[in-house]
Formats: sequence, C-alpha cells, structure tokens
Amino acid sequence: MTHARAAAASVALCGLLAGCAGTGSAKSGPDGNDNRFISGDGNVTQYQPGHRKSLQEVTGQTLDGRSFRLDSLKGKVAVVNFWASWCAPCRGEAPSLEQIYTENKAKGLELLGVNFKDAKDNAKAYERKFKVTYPSLFDGDGQVTLAFREVPPSAIPSTLVLDRQGKVAARIIGATTYSKLNPLVAKVLAEK
Repeated sequence: MTHARAAAASVALCGLLAGCAGTGSAKSGPDGNDNRFISGDGNVTQYQPGHRKSLQEVTGQTLDGRSFRLDSLKGKVAVVNFWASWCAPCRGEAPSLEQIYTENKAKGLELLGVNFKDAKDNAKAYERKFKVTYPSLFDGDGQVTLAFREVPPSAIPSTLVLDRQGKVAARIIGATTYSKLNPLVAKVLAEK
C-alpha cells in the first residue's frame, strides 16, 4: 500500500469512527445527549484465503491494565468485536458473543473486544453486567481501532473474524447475532 493510500484510508477511518457524532442515529450516552453511534446494516463480507488482508501490529492495554498484542493469538481463530457501553446494539449482541466464545474456546477460538471511545469505568460496568469473560482493549482515543485500517470496522459495533494466520476472514458491519456469527466462526475453525 502506498503512503498516499495509507494516509487516505487513515483519514477515512478517522472520519467514520472519530466523527460518529452528528448522525442523529442514537442518543445513548450517559446524559442521553451523546449520538456517537453510526449504524451498520449487519452486512457480512467474507474473504477467501488467498485474498485476506493482514493486520498491522495491534497492541494496547486491556480494561484491567494488562498489555496485549493481537499477534499473540496467531495459531488460533479470533473474533475481534468493536463495542462501547454507550452503544445500544452492542448491548444487544453481548450475550451472543459470550455464547459463541464459551461454546468454541475449547476448539481454538479467542475473542477480543475493542472498547471504542468510552469511559473506562463505564466499560468495566458493561463487562460486569453482561458477564463478559474475554478481554477487551481500552481504546478511549480511537488509536487501537486505527490499526485495523486495512479492513476497517466502519461502525460501532463491528466484528472481524481472523484466521489462524491473523488475517481477516470475515467482517460484519453493525450488530451481529449468534445465527450470523457462529457459522462464520465454524467455517474458519474448520480451515486447516
């Protein structure tokens, strides 16, 4: 990718994710006046093995303060879910994500949340409420999300399924469900 294309992709991603305000789509912040949510339509894109994009180095701190590197998940199938406590569709999909993780972790699935533009205390309360057992990176300033610019999430929530080489096998823009995500996970888990 040329520097110009990388810069353009970065600017586009910043505009989509950092500028979530102004859509009028939702008012779900702590004071009821926060409209950072950009609605996705639930569109699924699958990428064939020879056409999958690698992610650049993704690192960050989990909500409990531990350092995390996405490449530590290579060799396993991983689901990366971009969420925020202020996002109503994120709350709706939380039980499905936890169920998929619980049912598939013995088969080699890892799940990683990326908590986007949120307050850490609100994010921790969300995890307690929904009994989230997988880690989430805290991305209060949106910098972690920028590392996914090769296959950008484009909405909150969004979900990526990574193959065992750490390449993006599928992307869901918008909220997901068990019946939408679990077959994608099963397909990538079946790959050798």
